[in-house]
Amino acid sequence: MTQARGTRGRIATVTAALTAAGGLLLVTAAPASAEVKSTCGTYICVATAYQGRGYVQDITVTTRDGLPGTLRAFVGDYRGSKANVSRWRFVVNREIRAYPRLAVCGGLDRGGRVIENHCVMIP
Repeated sequence: MTQARGTRGRIATVTAALTAAGGLLLVTAAPASAEVKSTCGTYICVATAYQGRGYVQDITVTTRDGLPGTLRAFVGDYRGSKANVSRWRFVVNREIRAYPRLAVCGGLDRGGRVIENHCVMIP
């Protein structure tokens, strides 16, 4: 009898732990309605996660050659930059109104010069 209670207790503990872990994954995962769109230019690739036409979650800018530079991201009134990296994820998490389409852009500067600006168009 004592052994059966111990087994049931362990099963309940394991079940609770798995439920909590599954809940944590749901909280950290992107919503099911989020879409990702990406495109590459000559020197950089720009990817964005967005919901609908106007809510931008994040912008990821990556250099194609793997060399660092000052990476920038901009959309609407959001402006972000990061120096001496070859890849960076800019967390935007805001609604931005644009008509008829929204341009989510990334840029690369090296040596004080703009090398490339490249945009992803959200319909």
